[in-house]
Amino acid sequence: MSSRSNILTSAVKIVLPLLLGGAILYWMYRDFDFERVRQVVLHEMDWTWMLLSFPFGILAQALRGWRWRMTLEPMDLKPRSSVAVCSIFLSYAASLVVPRIGEFTRCGVLKRWEGISFSRALGTVVTERIVDMLLMMVMVGATFLLEMSTFGTFFRKTGTNLGGILSGFTWAGWLVTAICLLAMAILLYILLRRLSIYNKVKTTISDIWQGVVSLRGVSSLPLFLVMTVGIWMCYFLHYYLTFFCFDFTSHLGLSCALVTFAVGSIAVIVPTPNGAGPWHFAVKTMLILYGVQDEQALYFVLIVHTVQTLLVVLLGVYAWVRLSFVNRLTLKQ
Repeated sequence: MSSRSNILTSAVKIVLPLLLGGAILYWMYRDFDFERVRQVVLHEMDWTWMLLSFPFGILAQALRGWRWRMTLEPMDLKPRSSVAVCSIFLSYAASLVVPRIGEFTRCGVLKRWEGISFSRALGTVVTERIVDMLLMMVMVGATFLLEMSTFGTFFRKTGTNLGGILSGFTWAGWLVTAICLLAMAILLYILLRRLSIYNKVKTTISDIWQGVVSLRGVSSLPLFLVMTVGIWMCYFLHYYLTFFCFDFTSHLGLSCALVTFAVGSIAVIVPTPNGAGPWHFAVKTMLILYGVQDEQALYFVLIVHTVQTLLVVLLGVYAWVRLSFVNRLTLKQ
């Protein structure tokens, strides 16, 4: 029974996020002309800017690998840089299949190729996530404070108020919002259950705690912080440069990019593959706020998200091939 239950749980973790993301995308694109998207991609897009954005997407993940290596060093764990970076590439690709599985995937890679304790590596991942969450909260808060006047101007010129926005929200919009909140609650429940399993083993708790506090012993805390800021700057540039691919977004400027990036960063917390669905909905809504037509906003989010997801897949494939030529080391106690 336990085996059957595990299989059912695994199936639910895979199927539900796919259904959630698919349902939101279907609702957004149910009457969409996809032949027009083909025309935009082949003849109206400036692919130069899209290609220029790729190095920043790659560098963001590479910086994650190098930063992770720094958090492991205080525990006398020194994985090879190539393995650490490839583990990050694989983690993002794996999360396209099962959302949030990437954190466990990269720990598994270090255990398999470097012999590093899974639980100790997991502790450092927890530390990284806390740091990233704090930085994201600061970024989002600062962005909306800086852009408060923009929203005020918009509401004043259009005569719109919060009550008007909420009353104009369709039942489908409310449904999507409710589903996203429910999915976040389910994800939190799954994570708490998973951590409770680890907590049953005393040595594992100790290992995780060592990883969590490893930040205190990094060789250079300023370098760690610089790399953390660099990761998010690369994420932003990876996104911002795509604005110049389209005539209808190239003029929007840095402020719009910051706001839509912040909103998109919050949306990807919802457990769907690479944020598919919630990210589209959130970014498209904010682009419309800045004057982009509904149809054009749909072009933007569909094309940008699809291309950037393909880059994640290619990096995952590269990492898998690269690791197949790397020798495995013995277990490090």
